[in-house]
Amino acid sequence: MSQNHKKAFVSWSGGKDSALACYNAIKNDGIEIAYLLNMLSENGTHSRSHHLSVSVLKAQVEAMGIPIMQKQATWGDYEEEFKKALAAFKKEDIQIGVFGDIDVQEHRDWVERVCRESDLDAILPLWQRTRESLMSEFTTSGFKAVIVAVKLECMGSKWLGRELDAQFVEDMKRLPQVDLCGENGEYHTFVYDGPIFKNPVNFITGKKHLRGNHCFLEISL
Repeated sequence: MSQNHKKAFVSWSGGKDSALACYNAIKNDGIEIAYLLNMLSENGTHSRSHHLSVSVLKAQVEAMGIPIMQKQATWGDYEEEFKKALAAFKKEDIQIGVFGDIDVQEHRDWVERVCRESDLDAILPLWQRTRESLMSEFTTSGFKAVIVAVKLECMGSKWLGRELDAQFVEDMKRLPQVDLCGENGEYHTFVYDGPIFKNPVNFITGKKHLRGNHCFLEISL
């Protein structure tokens, strides 16, 4: 089935994989991105995975010119809240969900199931592409991003604030136990410019915050 001339939402974290998936869906599949969907912590102040503040996320999507829907959720009611968003999208004639997963089968199974149960199609533009090809496309396409979260047993806090560029890729290759794209949660990113942006996000970095076995970099406007 051709995906052309269909409306989609992008599951949006604010990081590189969702940005690259969005870019590929537009470029290769001719899909109209009608909405971004972002899941927040239960108190509604930060994104659940990347710990980006609501104000930073809103500045990001304003720079892209795409509306965002944000849902507060605990891990316990995450699926329920996610499906509420999909039901709202269906009413707006959105037929497709775009996801940035690369090769974690459990994640693919979940997104395909929740989309199917909501009468939507799921597409995963990055699925099973090589890590180096994804990182190369990200950097050569003009995307700009910084590291905002690290899992401390994998990467030290010194990586926070690093730009995703060719040197970053070379340095990452020296960490064989770490997935180059951070697919296992080793690190998360904040994208502030690129081919899907109308203008860059102006931001400043702040303090580093320790939360369990993760360290986060404060991003503000």
